[in-house]
Parts: sequence; C-alpha cells; structure tokens
Amino acid sequence: MLVTLSQELVHAQNIADSFANLELVIFVSRHSSTSATPTLSVHTPGNLGNAQLGGIPHKVSISPANAMRTCLQAMMKAKKKQKLDYEVSYEGTHHGPSLDVPAMFAELGSSPLQWNDTDAAKAVAEAVMETVSAFGDSSVETVLGIGGTHYNAKFTRMALESEVAFGHMIPKYAVPGIDPAILRQCTERTMERVARAILDWKGIRGQDKQSLIKILKKLNLPFEKV
Repeated sequence: MLVTLSQELVHAQNIADSFANLELVIFVSRHSSTSATPTLSVHTPGNLGNAQLGGIPHKVSISPANAMRTCLQAMMKAKKKQKLDYEVSYEGTHHGPSLDVPAMFAELGSSPLQWNDTDAAKAVAEAVMETVSAFGDSSVETVLGIGGTHYNAKFTRMALESEVAFGHMIPKYAVPGIDPAILRQCTERTMERVARAILDWKGIRGQDKQSLIKILKKLNLPFEKV
C-alpha cells in the first residue's frame, strides 16, 4: 500500500494507528545535508537521545535489518545500472518517528538538485519495491553497529559484500550518551535476533571506549572490532 502524508514524515508518530497488522513501514523521503552530497541512503528512525526532530525521546523504532540490507543492495544495483554519480550508504539511527512496528527510511539526497533528479528518484522507488517484494525472504546474520560517522562506509561495505545485516547503528557522536537501557533497546527492538555488535573501533573516541565495552559485557552481547 502506498500512502501519501501531508505532514513531515519524521512527525508521523501515529501512522501505525491507521492500519491493522502492519509488517513493515518504509518512509520514502528526501534527505537533506549541508554537504549536499548526492546520496541514496537507508536507516531506521528513532531517538537514541532527546527527540530533536520528531518521535519519542530515548525510544527507537523496530529495525528491519534484512529489509534495510535488501534496500541498500538494490540501491547499489540501480546506481550501477543507471550509472548514477551517487553515494549509497547506511545512516545511523536518528530522528522520528519512534514506532512499535518495523520501520525504515529510504532516502534521496541531499539537496533540491538531487530531489529533482528523476533517474535517482526512480532508483529509490525501484529499491523500495524490491524490498517490499522480497520482505521475509532473506535472513543473514544481524548485528548492531557502533561508532564511525553518520554515514558509515565500513558498515555499508560489510552489508554489500558479506552475509551480514545491520539493524540499529549508533554513530560516534551519539556514543557518549549511550547507557545500558538504550543499548538493550537497540538489540531488543530489532526484528531479527542481534548476534553481536560490530565496533568501528577507530571511529569511537578514546574516552568512550572502555565505558562502551563495560556496557556490552554487562549485556552479555558479543562484539567485534573492525
């Protein structure tokens, strides 16, 4: 089902109230950044900290890790097929809404020039349709990503080149505010069982590393440094 909203998607906190038995919500969205880098991106919505742009403070949506990987791979396939000069990337978990159903954003960015690029828009649309068609068909190892930049090239590459799917991703700037409760939430609010955490080790500030490891051990969540 295709639904058009008259409000900004980040404020669609009550979207699930209008539909019964939702299996997956994909927000097809514009993406904006100051760098204006041409980008096709995927991420789970939700707030690791305060709610600065929609959603509920300290609450993340349920992350559909395998569906996001399918979408990421489909975007890359479309990029190569159409010879688009765009980055394809995961983004860290950020902004609203904070939904109790599996939810993800598939975005075209990062400026009006790209928003009006019909070829790039077609790539996003095709990737979304492929994700919906293939929903539930694949199940690779699911992991939690921690560290690195908001657009994490390492995690993106791992998902594209190996049998691993990232659910929630906590970027470097959000790590200082992480506590056991939100880290537990990131693992529990993922569709699939989170097998381990992948740490972008160089992409975590030195003063945050030991406290992060302590939390991971407290939660008995295995981790790997990359």
